[in-house]
Amino acid sequence: MSLASCGGGGGGNGNAPAPNNLVATPIYEVQGSGAESPLNGQAVVVEGVVTGDFQDGDGDDTRNLGGFYIQNLPDADFATSDGVFIFDDANPAVDVNEGDSVRVEGVVNEFFGETQISASSVTVNGVGGILPAPINLPALATTTNNDGDIIADLERYEGMLIRFPQTLTVSALHELERMGEVLLTQGGRPYQFTNRNAPDVAGYDAYREAVAARRILLDDGLRVANATPIRYLTAGAAPGYSIRVGDQVTDVTGVLRYSRGSGSNGTETYRLMPTSGPLFTSINPRPGAPGIGGALRVASFNVLNFFSGIDSGQPVCGPTTNANCRGADSAAELTRQLGKIVTALDMLDAHVVGLIELENNASESLQQIVDALNTRVGAGTYAYVDTGTIGNDAIKTGFVYKPVSVSLVGAAAILDSTVDSRFDDTRNRPALAQTFAQNSDNARVTIIVNHLKSKGSDCDAAGDPNLGDGQGNCNRTRSSAAAAMAGWVAADPTLSGDPDFLIIGDLNAYMLEDPITTLRTAGFTNLTEATIGPDTYSFVFDGQSGALDHALASASLAPQVAEALEWHINADEPPVLDYNLESGRDPDLFDSGTPYRASDHDPLIIGLDLTP
Repeated sequence: MSLASCGGGGGGNGNAPAPNNLVATPIYEVQGSGAESPLNGQAVVVEGVVTGDFQDGDGDDTRNLGGFYIQNLPDADFATSDGVFIFDDANPAVDVNEGDSVRVEGVVNEFFGETQISASSVTVNGVGGILPAPINLPALATTTNNDGDIIADLERYEGMLIRFPQTLTVSALHELERMGEVLLTQGGRPYQFTNRNAPDVAGYDAYREAVAARRILLDDGLRVANATPIRYLTAGAAPGYSIRVGDQVTDVTGVLRYSRGSGSNGTETYRLMPTSGPLFTSINPRPGAPGIGGALRVASFNVLNFFSGIDSGQPVCGPTTNANCRGADSAAELTRQLGKIVTALDMLDAHVVGLIELENNASESLQQIVDALNTRVGAGTYAYVDTGTIGNDAIKTGFVYKPVSVSLVGAAAILDSTVDSRFDDTRNRPALAQTFAQNSDNARVTIIVNHLKSKGSDCDAAGDPNLGDGQGNCNRTRSSAAAAMAGWVAADPTLSGDPDFLIIGDLNAYMLEDPITTLRTAGFTNLTEATIGPDTYSFVFDGQSGALDHALASASLAPQVAEALEWHINADEPPVLDYNLESGRDPDLFDSGTPYRASDHDPLIIGLDLTP
């Protein structure tokens, strides 16, 4: 549904004044003190000063909402707004400008929760001025939208010209392309509750309220989805700026609306429609090639569903060739995806890389990556561990390595339900272990790469519901897999004869959740927790950062770890920069020569100084 579907408005005789016997109703009476106007469905006349010009068809294509905002002097009631949106559709009879004093006749209605007036007559009577109301976050209260999400309660300011004098932090860019929105949060980058706190129902509930009160959506002021050019993508104060999570903006001014954004599919919440262009400050600049200590470099890299074939929409993937395919939808997308992955792997320059989200085929997905990588850096530089298919999922994990630096010791080993019934391989991807020997001195390390069950779908059928303590869906499924992995590692599954083990990969659990606690209790050291602390993160979800990707060292290996770091090339970048070409995306936004947004997870890199 578009704004035009709200009916009425537009096309009226803007030159004819409203009847003199109609006394203007104060805007605060139109808005009322509740979520819905007490005058909904009634004809009214209102007067005010234009504070935001978002008309269509007025020569300004950067702000098109099918109308404009007006505001008059406030009353003494803090609970009522003094501004309202005037809907005049795509071909307004009167072109207004900010600062115009207008008289409007029309019918009050509610559109996706925003009080509006569908104009039948607009008259410009002169000029005026309204100063923006300064608003500080966190909001005094929160409320719940129609989707059940907690949001800041800013009803008092709906339709008004407001200003956030505070410095706000970019916390999500997921909908920058589709909805033209940037999620801003007061008080710095927000983290997932269980990244810093032990799981707890009451604590999680309170945390959700606190985070919601700190948020506001910055909208592009357009009612079309996938608008081009994309506003805010390069809206920085410095040359060559590209927006990233963690960047900041100060003193943003605009009108506040309650909406689902571009159409009916966005988040229902309060959105700031800027009346002047905000400039972002690069607080979180893009990192260059990672420099890390240690003679042997090991990396964990989620490659975002790299499939060696094209997804034609047919269920022909996976070991049984009946699973839904993923990844590139065209040859052009596959070339772009592979180019980004190879650039990132080249810059990582690791001796061993555990890859996550590979197509689960015999060897084609790994072969494509290795071939493309060797074309870039030199023939024979990289090889892969040939495991064949692993389990029955559409995706698997795998290893690539530099044979000049390390050699394989024995065969790979796989942990699934046949090895330990606690490891549910219908939900978790099987764990893959391989022992590597450092060629210089034969020092050995066994690396286990993982991809445990995601939080995205439930495990209710397995008696493993979301308990509401911050750990999300399927926590017990992941915790049981972690316990099985700890026991499996203790039994030396590859028969390495060496106690040095490194568990890496996407465990789909934040720092203080049960699966990580299980491995920590079993004697493993969480390396990013030890070296980075509570600010560690590899993924951004729902505007909150957290570490889903981990590197855990056995007791004997921990003293041999020189350094561990997260390479923040993906999670902070807007998805519009990835390999996809859907929704009319400008293909020139993509640059295969940079690693940024090669995936949605950040790689982890561990530097080791192994002792024989």
